[in-house]
Amino acid sequence: ETVVQVTNNTLYHNTWNQLKSYSDSLVQDSIRYDPANRSFEGFATDSLQTNASLLTRQHVHFAIYDTAQRQIYASNGFTSTITKDQWNKLKDGEVLCTKVTMAKFDHQVADTKTPEMTEVLKPYFYKGKMVAVVSIATLISTIKENMHQIVLNLLVAFVIAALLTLAVSYFLARSITQRIERLQKATHEVARGNYNVQVATEGKDEINDLAQSFNTMTKSLEESRQEMHRQEERRRQFMADAAHEMRTPLTTINGILEGLEYDVIPEEDKQHSIQLMQNETRRLIRLVNDNLDYEKIRTNQISMERKVFDAAAVLANLQEQLSKKARAQGDRIELDVTSELRVYADYDRFVQIMFNITQNAIQFTQNGLIKIQGRKVADGSQFKVTDNGIGMTKEQLANIWERYYKADRSRMNTKYGESGLGLAIVHQLVLLHGGKVTVESKYGQGTTFTVF
Repeated sequence: ETVVQVTNNTLYHNTWNQLKSYSDSLVQDSIRYDPANRSFEGFATDSLQTNASLLTRQHVHFAIYDTAQRQIYASNGFTSTITKDQWNKLKDGEVLCTKVTMAKFDHQVADTKTPEMTEVLKPYFYKGKMVAVVSIATLISTIKENMHQIVLNLLVAFVIAALLTLAVSYFLARSITQRIERLQKATHEVARGNYNVQVATEGKDEINDLAQSFNTMTKSLEESRQEMHRQEERRRQFMADAAHEMRTPLTTINGILEGLEYDVIPEEDKQHSIQLMQNETRRLIRLVNDNLDYEKIRTNQISMERKVFDAAAVLANLQEQLSKKARAQGDRIELDVTSELRVYADYDRFVQIMFNITQNAIQFTQNGLIKIQGRKVADGSQFKVTDNGIGMTKEQLANIWERYYKADRSRMNTKYGESGLGLAIVHQLVLLHGGKVTVESKYGQGTTFTVF
């Protein structure tokens, strides 16, 4: 309704502007001046008749009045009633536009004596004085016909737009519904425990964003499920390994205790038997402590007491402590550390890191060289432990930091590294220090651990 009203007003305003233009044209064509005294003489009748003939074809009629409100000329018997108030406004130079006026026609011009018309009253001045008033009008029926055609066009356009909107909405709703149904089916699969499911992504709308988030979620769930499966398998393997590792020393300790109880061990072998029980007991303690340490480190239950100390002295003591174990493997430990290498770290945890890495190198090296290096670098200290042992494959390198993982299953019964937690502990402790640990290895050639 508002659109129709605005359009109707626009049609009237356009009609009034057009009538003003017609009025100006016929006055310019018909007005006459006396060149001698430069005064207004009147209007040329032949020119007015020509304009009247042309305008009648466009359903436009006019009348001209002088300053005494007498009609000078009227096309086709057209007359206009000008009130006193309107005449005063015209004298002031105001142009009057009316939507509907009742005008009388000659019976030869219109079928009805009082057709509805819209009119423009416009005054004309010469040397500051009003010389004439033009009343020009057209049939309102013409405007109504145009309005009717516009409304009809609007209705047709509305129907077409509505049909197109319905069609587009149907296909959009169908597309959205299908995509939502795919998401529902995928969620049902996830609910059944199948995380290896992905939803096709298309477009750049909110449903596509939801589908991408869903795919990210299922991928993360699948990775978590696989990781949990791997951890569970390693946990089971570790429990089997731990039980096997514990059974041997416990059996040994139990046998020696029974021998001592029944006094079947010769006096000269008792000291050796006691030392054997001590070694097996220490082995069990290492196995338990490794698990306790890892869980404390993993759950951030340990406190870091950092201080500055000489790492060179620590590594020298470490070389001395592990030299016996190295010789048992036929290995030699070489130390290459700058003097007074200052490092800011937790003393005990630093010792634990370097001890576990060096012990790991001894475990997988026979009749070889293990080199420990320490250097001051930008923003910290860097340490390297290099061996020329059996090395590791790419698969072993990818899992070296995993708990319960053992790169060489054939060595799981050795007295060093029984738990498979040594390097996992190293990794967690280095991260707690805000540092970084990397490993490079070539199968059959050796391995290098670098700790920053």
